[in-house]
Amino acid sequence: MFDLRECAHRPPIRVGDKWSGAVLRCLEGGPHRFTELKARLRGVNPKVLTETLRAMERDRWLTRTDRGGNPPHVDYALTDVGRSLIGVLDAACAWAREHHGE
Repeated sequence: MFDLRECAHRPPIRVGDKWSGAVLRCLEGGPHRFTELKARLRGVNPKVLTETLRAMERDRWLTRTDRGGNPPHVDYALTDVGRSLIGVLDAACAWAREHHGE
């Protein structure tokens, strides 16, 4: 039997967030700027994308590198922890394809 008290000392895990998986996919091939991510993620508004990126950075899934300049130049890239989630995402997508009709 699963005991929730076993997880009490661990930080919560982000599961089921609408945009995190899509951001992982976008960054899978390398770093992107905010505007590039926004363009690739049609339908996400800037506020939600900002909140998603901040949460993913807080969870150490990605890094935010401010390169300065005018306009600001900020790159987002997956960390090793974020990259380790790609296999999990692949497995979840395969499961969804397999059970789509159910």
